Amino acid sequence: MRNKTIIIMTLLLLVSLSTAWAGNELKIGTAGAQELLIPVGSRGTAMGGAVIANTSGIESVHWNPAGLASLEGTEAMFTHLPYIADIDVNFGGVATAIEGFGTLGLAVKVVDIGSIEETTEEFADGTGRDFSPSFLVLGVTYARVMNANVSFGATANIVHEDIFDVSASGLSFDVGFIYEPRWRGLKLGLAIKNYGPEMEFSGRGFEQNVEDHQLAPKGAKFDLPSSINIGVSYDLLNEGPNHALTSGNFKSNNLSQDMWQGGLEYIYNENYMLRAGYNYSEQDEYIYGFSFGGGLRYAIGTTVLSFEYAWTETEVFDNNQFFTLKANF
Repeated sequence: MRNKTIIIMTLLLLVSLSTAWAGNELKIGTAGAQELLIPVGSRGTAMGGAVIANTSGIESVHWNPAGLASLEGTEAMFTHLPYIADIDVNFGGVATAIEGFGTLGLAVKVVDIGSIEETTEEFADGTGRDFSPSFLVLGVTYARVMNANVSFGATANIVHEDIFDVSASGLSFDVGFIYEPRWRGLKLGLAIKNYGPEMEFSGRGFEQNVEDHQLAPKGAKFDLPSSINIGVSYDLLNEGPNHALTSGNFKSNNLSQDMWQGGLEYIYNENYMLRAGYNYSEQDEYIYGFSFGGGLRYAIGTTVLSFEYAWTETEVFDNNQFFTLKANF
């Protein structure tokens, strides 16, 4: 009964979202909280983000929280991304499986834009002061295996943006399912991501003195970059030490053009990984494309360490590189 209730609630949420889903060129640039879209982890990134149906471990809190349900023991992960325009993105998370309850995860993403010199109308060359905008996403995830074929997960994120003397805070929610029919590694995934109320900037940075009158304009509200993601994964090879799979996603964005994502992964002896992927969108001047990466898994006693890397093609800016360290114990 509980499982049916969760599924019905998700379907009702999909119906309610469908009236607002009309991603097109006219809405590009109108969503805020773009830090929610910055990927984490090297595996999913190397596969072009096409992991909605086969994500696992703490990395799944970004792609599809249902993937966390398959975790065994405890896993910790740290990812560093030298992002576009000299922006640094760091992600850290830990999750643990609790017998008879499910899996709990806690994760934080910090976007550091660096130091910017303050300029004003009176001091166009600078006031001598610097400020450092920062963006934070703090999330809590719960996931559970509902039955032999279905896994469920949900994440609640606190989103906070701080730019000099103004800031904005909000909540976003992710809900996901993974269905496994137990046939040749086939998996189907569904994830509703970044759904939540509008955000709004406020603070003394809006205050202005005009002709001896103190004015305080109000910031406009903005939507979150919500999306519905549908994915599929299928084993191409699973013989002895060789395992290869292919996967694909369709991503329906509410405030930009929709996307298609594809990925490949080859694993040898469960310890050596090679991955590749591609992102496609009809959006004008879309900056992402090919991606690739790999990983090495090494056991030390009962602890398994994973070192992973991903590279993504990025037009205009320097290509992105992801460096990830995982520990499972």
